[in-house]
Amino acid sequence: MFYELLARLLNPNGVLEHSGSANAMEDISRFTSPCNDGSDVRRDVQEKYGHDSELLEIFTNNEGVVVHKWHHYIPLYDRYFSAFRGRQVRFLEIGVGEGGSLQMWRKYFGDDAIIFGIDIKPTCQKLNGLAGQVRIGSQADRGFLESVIQEMGGVDIVLDDGSHRTEHISTTLQSLFPHVRHGGLYMIEDLHTAYWTAWGGGYRAKGNFFGFVMDLVDDMHHWYHANALKHAAISNECSGIHIHDSLVVLEKNRVFEPAHSRIGRGVR
Repeated sequence: MFYELLARLLNPNGVLEHSGSANAMEDISRFTSPCNDGSDVRRDVQEKYGHDSELLEIFTNNEGVVVHKWHHYIPLYDRYFSAFRGRQVRFLEIGVGEGGSLQMWRKYFGDDAIIFGIDIKPTCQKLNGLAGQVRIGSQADRGFLESVIQEMGGVDIVLDDGSHRTEHISTTLQSLFPHVRHGGLYMIEDLHTAYWTAWGGGYRAKGNFFGFVMDLVDDMHHWYHANALKHAAISNECSGIHIHDSLVVLEKNRVFEPAHSRIGRGVR
């Protein structure tokens, strides 16, 4: 499986640090859908999530290179990204793979969208210019990331589908979030790996990315406690945090000190 292969590439000198039972939990093949064609997948998404959209049609009618997505992601993508359609959105995807996802986003956002993808694998360079621009480099390289954003002319949406390792996810987030335009979004997916030791995580482990997310939640509520911001470069302009199964969305906007009022004729 892709996840196991990448884990071994990232940890080439050691045995994967988990027991047999943990290994079973870290095998995504157990979640493989019995749906064997696009129409079955469409029906599954419609029936489970009450969702029907053009994005679902694009995904399930794909006849190009493979697009690999968890079914519950499709309604979430459409919920958060639909407002950006029909305009010159600047979209950056971290992790290009075979290029199928970039093709899906091109069809979804349209010809006016500025779509870039980055990947550490040099072979992805062959995908440059097909559905978007592809640049080769590491998501943990701040200088590389900033050069891509500069080339894009800014960014409205970042979708991190890269290495899925906490140390990379957090570095990329801290590097890119300040560049996201107000009103934009930063989405991180496949965060089930935060619970997997092969990916540097584990249940309540120090390397679990949801610990970082909890820091952001604490920062958001700094008005109500005496502790300093832990990630000010993000939290000073993070107006919303949404957590879904394996997926986190951060909203970028101005943040104001909260205020409350009592309006209306009170009862004495």
